[in-house]
Amino acid sequence: MPTLNPELYTIAWIAPLEIEARAALSLFDKVHDGDFPLARGSDYVFHAGTVRNHNVVLATLPPGQSYGTATAGALAGQVKMFFPNLWFGLLVGVAAGLPNLSQSPPRDIRLGDVLVALPEGDRAGLVAYELGKDVGEDNIQLLFHGHALARTETIVRSAIGKIKLRGSNAFLSYYQQIKDEKHANGTFIDPGQDQDILYELDEVVSRPLRPESQRTKVWYGPIGSGEKLIENSRRRDELRDQLNIIGLEMGAAGTMNTIPVGVIRGVCDYADSHRNEDWQPYAAAMAAAYAKTILNTIQPKKVHHSHFVVPLGQNTDLVRRASILDQLLQRIPPTANLNDYQLTAIEGRGDVGKTQVALETADWVRDEYPDCSIYSVSFENA
Repeated sequence: MPTLNPELYTIAWIAPLEIEARAALSLFDKVHDGDFPLARGSDYVFHAGTVRNHNVVLATLPPGQSYGTATAGALAGQVKMFFPNLWFGLLVGVAAGLPNLSQSPPRDIRLGDVLVALPEGDRAGLVAYELGKDVGEDNIQLLFHGHALARTETIVRSAIGKIKLRGSNAFLSYYQQIKDEKHANGTFIDPGQDQDILYELDEVVSRPLRPESQRTKVWYGPIGSGEKLIENSRRRDELRDQLNIIGLEMGAAGTMNTIPVGVIRGVCDYADSHRNEDWQPYAAAMAAAYAKTILNTIQPKKVHHSHFVVPLGQNTDLVRRASILDQLLQRIPPTANLNDYQLTAIEGRGDVGKTQVALETADWVRDEYPDCSIYSVSFENA
């Protein structure tokens, strides 16, 4: 089995639940064969692959591990430590949607819709609703007025903004590619709008079926994140109305201050007592499809790998020969133009310091141009 190089991977795709990770892998353009080297203290085994020319590492929780802000934070911490060239991350999976049919216009969120965390006005894109002070009557005074978590990386918000502005449903084509793929509990197929039932005070809310051309909608706005799984419609509505959030999830509050991820969630329930897992595969697939659209919108970042192969260390007692060094440094700055390289030779009598001048020059180039590789080749016996 090949050994994968962690330095080559720039995107973290965090999908804590198994069905979320299965949907993600199904949408990878290529799954990389091999494993990352493990060290003492490594708790997680990562998957790797290519998505729209990005080298992506997929992080998920092992079977049987509880899921919440703490475990999501631990997972994100190991991802950040293990992959030194990480650019940004995406937290992709399922969540509860919070419809509000009484507002104008109605926020008619349905199962299978996609929620994308974005700030709105003076409200943060992600709200850690359990961080704050209980001021009574089920009200919480949020820590830092709800801005306790880091903001999503600018490049991710910019890509989301572009998708939103264009009103693009291109992600639906990605879903079509995987909807019939099998997993442990079936496929990613849509359970059907007739199975999407919203309850208010244990009464079924009547909502017309959407036309198939408008089956799935994307909702942008603040999402609440906490440690507890909510299955209480009264508490759900309180949080919705107090915080004006579009969904509830578990994990982002533990992840954001380690890796400021973009949060994409497929709606699988309404955070009430009627919650079940029937909609999780379809919702996870929809979220994964939208995440792939984000990666398709962002051009891959090139990772440069430099080498410094010089057998002798720097001489700290060297008296710097400024005039000679300055001449050398003017002649040999690294260049991306292969037709504009310099060949430079240092000549002189033995033991006058040619090697030390060359070493000083090599150290300067390494400090000023960290992406530049430097090799020392001996011709002593040539």
